[in-house]
Amino acid sequence: MKPKMTRSSGNVFKDVGFADDEAEHLRVRADLLIRIQETLKARGLKQAEAASLLGVTQPRVSDLVRGRIEMFSVDSLIDMLARLGVRVKVVVASPRKRLKVA
Repeated sequence: MKPKMTRSSGNVFKDVGFADDEAEHLRVRADLLIRIQETLKARGLKQAEAASLLGVTQPRVSDLVRGRIEMFSVDSLIDMLARLGVRVKVVVASPRKRLKVA
């Protein structure tokens, strides 16, 4: 028997049941958090070194590395990326129009 598959909306948080606005906020925070994790890993920074560079405590860096998304605001994540020298660009797009079916 072939398993039933459902096409993703493009936002995993929406797909698992979060409200549209919360899902979008979580997606943005997740994207920023992942970029911080990738940058820290690429630079080979230890958590204490990263904490000093980011202006936070080592336990906060541990929260970052462990993906504790609920612990960080969009503003704090953007600030950390700026301290890492990563430029953040915000793109606002209109929702896709759905075709009407006759």
